[in-house]
Amino acid sequence: MEAPPQPSTQQQSECPFPTLETLDPSAPHVFIRPVKQINDGPDVARFLTSKAYRDIGIFVLQLSRAMCPRKSKGEDGKDKIHTFLIGSEYETQPAESVRGLQQMLAKIEAFIDEAPPHQGPRRFGNTSFRTWYQLLQAQVTALLQEHLPESVLRHSSGGSGQGSTAQVELETYLLGAFGSAQRLDYGTGHELSFLAFLGCLWKLGAFKDGNPNGDIERYIVLGAFEPYLRVVRRLIITYTLEPAGTHGVWGLDDHSFQSYIYGSAQLTRAISETEAMPLEGSLFRAPKPSSIVKAEYVEEERKRYMYFSAVGFINDVKKGPFWEHSPILFDISGIKDGWGKINKGMIKMFNAEVLSKFPVVQHFYFGSLFSWDQDPDAATPPQSAHIASQQSTLSSMPPPPSGAARPWAQATNPTSRPQKLQREPHPVNEAFRATQAPWAKSSDRPSG
Repeated sequence: MEAPPQPSTQQQSECPFPTLETLDPSAPHVFIRPVKQINDGPDVARFLTSKAYRDIGIFVLQLSRAMCPRKSKGEDGKDKIHTFLIGSEYETQPAESVRGLQQMLAKIEAFIDEAPPHQGPRRFGNTSFRTWYQLLQAQVTALLQEHLPESVLRHSSGGSGQGSTAQVELETYLLGAFGSAQRLDYGTGHELSFLAFLGCLWKLGAFKDGNPNGDIERYIVLGAFEPYLRVVRRLIITYTLEPAGTHGVWGLDDHSFQSYIYGSAQLTRAISETEAMPLEGSLFRAPKPSSIVKAEYVEEERKRYMYFSAVGFINDVKKGPFWEHSPILFDISGIKDGWGKINKGMIKMFNAEVLSKFPVVQHFYFGSLFSWDQDPDAATPPQSAHIASQQSTLSSMPPPPSGAARPWAQATNPTSRPQKLQREPHPVNEAFRATQAPWAKSSDRPSG
């Protein structure tokens, strides 16, 4: 397979922080139909050294940093703070590329009206979801052709024009983003597939109509990712979809994770365009983390902040005391070092609880844009306890050599239920302290 495309000179010179690469439109590229590669526990360790893993991490951090408030000097010499909220122009007046995605998501959501849920008692998994999913399968090609540019869908396919085009990879990730028709469930692995769909579009140059300095990433998060979550939440409620790959009460959230990354980024202290992501502190007058336990407050703030929107959905589907049904989020709410600390911890926890978990990543598919090929800069990850346990009942693969592994492969131990985050004076637990991905490491760079 060809060498991975390199970031453009413009990207390298203008952005000191990692950004997802884009393909050179003048160079031929061989697309392939994405396939399943993670079939048992040992494959997770292989995934952690793949190009796909690298690219997922870079893209998550890129989107997270874009959502951090920005400061600039006003005419009076004082700092002017810019925040990026749900319902702002980034959602209501998006770039044309994102508007097309919004229109596509609206049509996908409208399929729900064509597949009403079967009546009758059923705790999980209304079988009408399979009818809805069949509608999506039947229309996915037409939807992409209607709402994405021909130049993106028919990107150069190796010069002959006879091979697969970009469309076959896009269809796979889009279909994988709305749950399993077979299992009647939805979880963080499906959310990961939508991230890959957006990442494919980025690599194909679909978002070049946005302004630099993070603006297009904000359009992506607020104008596409948050509307996608609304569609998914309606699907979950309509068809009582079962949580997929959940840790139960000891998971962060039954269905979503990325909303807590981008949502905590919205509330960190403001930075300039040249500063790294803050590791502590909060936006001036931002809602306190502890306020997530107040249902009335959450109901108001969910209209503006993704973190509160996610918590609000939990309140929609779960009853009882918040500390009882969501103990991990409850304990995180006790952190006193601000939303910057929470954002850093969420990135580490995402690596440990989503990207390093076999039940989640086993359903991720690999093509040319998110590739199973080895990342040439990745070291073999050390044998962590959770990977060892995933191997134990499956194969006797020898443990990887210890040594200087890449920091993003140093996952925490998520085999047992996550340790509860202790409230002050112990502000952080193992899930927030132990995982350090290379894309997480970039957020630890000193600012300035």
